[in-house]
Amino acid sequence: MSVFKAYDIRGTYPDQIDANLAYRIGRAFADFIGNGPLAIGHDMRTMAPEIHQACMQGILDGGLDVIDLGLCSTPQVYFSIGHLGAAGGLNVTASHNPSQYIGFKLCGAKAVPISGDTGLKKIEEMATAASDPAPTVEKGSMTSANTMKDYVAHVSKWSNLGRPVKIASDAANGMAAHTFPEILRANPEIQHEGLFYELDGSFPNHEANPLKISTLADLRKLVVESGAELGAAFDGDSDRCCFVDETGRPIGNDIMTTLVAKEILKHEPGAAIVYDLRSSWILPKTILELGGRPVKERVGHSFLKARMKENDAPFGGELSGHYYFRDNWYADNAEIILLSVLNLISRSDRPFSAMLDELMCFHSTGEVNFEVEDKEAALRKLKEAFADGKQDELDGITISYGTVTDKDWWWVNLRASNTEPLLRMNLESDNLDIMNQRKEQVFEILGVHPEA
Repeated sequence: MSVFKAYDIRGTYPDQIDANLAYRIGRAFADFIGNGPLAIGHDMRTMAPEIHQACMQGILDGGLDVIDLGLCSTPQVYFSIGHLGAAGGLNVTASHNPSQYIGFKLCGAKAVPISGDTGLKKIEEMATAASDPAPTVEKGSMTSANTMKDYVAHVSKWSNLGRPVKIASDAANGMAAHTFPEILRANPEIQHEGLFYELDGSFPNHEANPLKISTLADLRKLVVESGAELGAAFDGDSDRCCFVDETGRPIGNDIMTTLVAKEILKHEPGAAIVYDLRSSWILPKTILELGGRPVKERVGHSFLKARMKENDAPFGGELSGHYYFRDNWYADNAEIILLSVLNLISRSDRPFSAMLDELMCFHSTGEVNFEVEDKEAALRKLKEAFADGKQDELDGITISYGTVTDKDWWWVNLRASNTEPLLRMNLESDNLDIMNQRKEQVFEILGVHPEA
């Protein structure tokens, strides 16, 4: 299986990605972009410095200048590309993947993502070609930049607390341990209890994937014991954030998108809010009720960012915990969404859980993953079984019966993962019994036993 995925590059070290391939990726990236400088950072994984150096050397040998950002979260790299006016850049990271993985997230100017549809396939062709790249007449030059101070000032623009707020967070030994303490220092009104704030690419405490409820156990306990008003869990490269309320209850990211969208629409009436098609129907329903424009998009950061730009959308969110902001070059940022939520809590006379309860009125399976050998056949089976339903093929297949204004409506989406060899299913209804019945029916049609 190729290490070049739909949105980025990821693979195990050193059998799939080593210094030689990193060099060739750097050189191919330089040839693809064509002009510099390129801003390059890396995360805390043990092999990241080696891969980072090899990639930068490839860019230099391709004749482009490099700005070495050093140790960086992915959001800090996005910021640095925009802030420094770089022609593009990348972060050496494998996000939430286990410790043996390494990879690259690539961008053009203004942090516009480079995905399979916008250049990553061409970069793959060049990086994996049998022949060596032609030598360039002139090598690029390298400078270093520490953008932390400017990054913290930029993110802190979103902080507008009405009173001090107490929170708990889990950095998962990932890159939030590098950036979030600096943001806390700049915003002393945030009272903070932290877990696993030691940078460690071996992830000794738990997997750096906050979508897995099992990884939230320590945070949920700390929130309750410390009396925090919410809990926030970051992923490995700190571009995603998942939340628990003050009771320790995990909250779906579509519900969080809805909550923040309500506030944004107060300040930008009629604005577009972009969301991925797996999101609860409470999200478009709420946006419409507030006079906004709900814009549904397929899963993937490159698709959401492009759609946001088309619609001048101030905000967008994905079920995976990526939250995007127009005034952050349309890029995702875990710390900005956290500050946005803290602002809401600080101005409410209700606890966080009560603010969420009114939005958690429908019943969802959450995302259920399972392995099947023939993904296309599985999608066909579902389409045929529910041929009388409304069908939408924006991403995989979405089948719906009724609308959000009806009684006993339900919908299901089945799509192939872009990053793993899995099918992913989401199903929702206003009726709990119907949700459970349809879930079992879908499993039976597909002949699967889903994994947790």
